[in-house]
Amino acid sequence: MIYLDHAATTPVRRSALEAMWPYLTGEFGNPSSTHGLGRAAAAGLVQARAAVAKVLGGRASEVTFTAGGTEADNLALKGFALGRPRGKHLVTTPIEHDAVLASAEYLQRIHGFEVDYLTPSVEGLIDPEELTEVLREDTTLVSIHYANNEIGAIQPIAELTAVAKQKKVPFHTDAVQAAGQLPLNVAELGVDALSLSGHKVGAPKGSGVLWSRGRYALEPVIHGGGQERGRRSGTENIAGAVALAVALSEAEAERVETAVRLSTLRDEFIDAVLSTCPGAQVSGPRQARLPGHASFVFPGVNGETVLLELESRGIVCSSGAACAAGADEPSHVLTALGMGEELARTAVRFTFGPDVTGADIDAAAQAVRESVAAVGALGGR
Repeated sequence: MIYLDHAATTPVRRSALEAMWPYLTGEFGNPSSTHGLGRAAAAGLVQARAAVAKVLGGRASEVTFTAGGTEADNLALKGFALGRPRGKHLVTTPIEHDAVLASAEYLQRIHGFEVDYLTPSVEGLIDPEELTEVLREDTTLVSIHYANNEIGAIQPIAELTAVAKQKKVPFHTDAVQAAGQLPLNVAELGVDALSLSGHKVGAPKGSGVLWSRGRYALEPVIHGGGQERGRRSGTENIAGAVALAVALSEAEAERVETAVRLSTLRDEFIDAVLSTCPGAQVSGPRQARLPGHASFVFPGVNGETVLLELESRGIVCSSGAACAAGADEPSHVLTALGMGEELARTAVRFTFGPDVTGADIDAAAQAVRESVAAVGALGGR
């Protein structure tokens, strides 16, 4: 099997497993307890928080551990909107992760917020000029993802945050797909909040982070004992936090070298698919694209059927966001780019991890050619 679905989830790093193991066994204490076991657990949490802060270039006190990227996005949007009474206006895009879109819809429906959705280009990129035009005195938050999970588009975050700063509007970015592939220094990005998910960088599922600039108040989404400096109640998942910190730190240490190698393999793979599959089109940009991301539409060929053919040939990939698996509707990202529903249903996404090889890419490209041809011979079903 050749696994090319790292945007959906990644295998857990052995180092992350080894780091978390003590907190599942001997050091199993509750970090809020004052006895020795509790203090040992609390120390692990402190170390994990410091390690994440180091990668992000922020303060440890600004790191909130969550149960994943979805919770981090929810806390960012709802926390800023309800914790900072500047106004009731939000700005985002129609190609965000569902966690952002659903949170914005909730704030609109339950709390009376107005939401402006910026229009992406056909490649999925957001124009900073349009952001300038929609910002208002009562804008509470701008939330624009760093990199798109379905089409790999990298947003010009530093340019977008510069626009928001002129109006003194806080800026959140969902950086779940960017971790391990793009720089995450929050000062250089200019963001005020940033979401991460552990299982995208080799930590177990159920671990995540929201970094938020200390001067901004966050209204908690989960209420209770006031853990995580009152931002997220509930006994902390020490093992998950430790594993995330180790995996994120390793991914950041490997990032530059890995990104260069994956970019080369990505371009070779895209060229091979386009040259051997008549009518195939790249979805998203060729240049401003994640190093390990290649996505296509195959007009006239059902994407889900192509996935089955690929799996029968040992290639594991996806048609888009795994979080929306089983949905009957076509991708909201692709339709927001102006694609018709029929074309959007032909989408197939390949996302590479740090261990992928040139031989893997060659085998995958051959399998794509054979699979698309086989589905086409069946009448595109």
